[in-house]
Amino acid sequence: MSAKNNQKLKLLHVMDILTAETDPDHGLTMPEILERLQEQGISSERKSIYADIEALREFGWDIRKLPTQPVSYALVERDFEISQLTLLIDAVQSSRFLSEGSSRALVKSIKHMASKHEQKLLNKQVHVHGRPKTQAQSDFVTVDKLQQAIARKCKVSFHYFKYNADKKRVARKGGASHVVTPINLTYSDGNYYLVAYSDTDEQIRNYRVDRMDHIALSDQAAQHNKAICSYNPDDVGKCAFSMYDGERITATLHVNADVMNVIIDRFGTDVLAVPIEGGAAARVTVAVKESPVFYGWLATLGTNVVIENPVSLRTSYTAWLTGIVDLYQQD
Repeated sequence: MSAKNNQKLKLLHVMDILTAETDPDHGLTMPEILERLQEQGISSERKSIYADIEALREFGWDIRKLPTQPVSYALVERDFEISQLTLLIDAVQSSRFLSEGSSRALVKSIKHMASKHEQKLLNKQVHVHGRPKTQAQSDFVTVDKLQQAIARKCKVSFHYFKYNADKKRVARKGGASHVVTPINLTYSDGNYYLVAYSDTDEQIRNYRVDRMDHIALSDQAAQHNKAICSYNPDDVGKCAFSMYDGERITATLHVNADVMNVIIDRFGTDVLAVPIEGGAAARVTVAVKESPVFYGWLATLGTNVVIENPVSLRTSYTAWLTGIVDLYQQD
């Protein structure tokens, strides 16, 4: 590249140098900035760099002089603070949807938003059980297409599959396409789910994104009805377990005080709970979707949580437990 072109790019190089190497605790002196530019094949003078820094300030960059000897210059404020970048990295590294390779690539991109000094503070690794070994690019494409469909308010079609005993993918509905109205994307228990209205079932269904194939945007306009308009993802998230569909039921539970932490973690601090038995227990009222997943969660709490009402839910849970016991008692 010619010296003339280098000079045209000088301001961009100054931006890059300050971004990569400075922060509130680390600055660069004017000789150091000139040295970095010289390494890029750019010759400059102090006066010119002062003018570049002033131009960046006018553009909105918070570049300040640090109280050092000699004086140094640093980019003090960025779009993200270190604490925010840490949260982003934790979220990426904790996602079971992402493979180890995809997670590393995203973390690397996030780190570039910090200076090289601050990047050392972001060197951490969260181990995630059940993370896929590889990440199909199609997973990202699928999420992108679903977002497009939601924005364009059109239906989507796709094939949906499950695994058989041989660990092979088997298409549901005999390989026929599902055509649905996408409502939103939900991230739950380490997986993405498409929440959508099915014209065939006339119900809102949840579909695992990583079990969808051949997804395509449809020419059909999205369905618009009362069920879709009244859908509340926060409300559904509290009563559904692992996005498992089921009949919504208002249940009254007798909860020992020792496991109230578990109840609050699951249903939130605004859960309706009335202390009883002198504070040794509480009567908790929650909305849940009846499902085997809910029963499994309840079973982990043993005798600490007992269904009081409705009687139908108590009876169904008893039958579920009895079925398991009977299976293990068979000769």
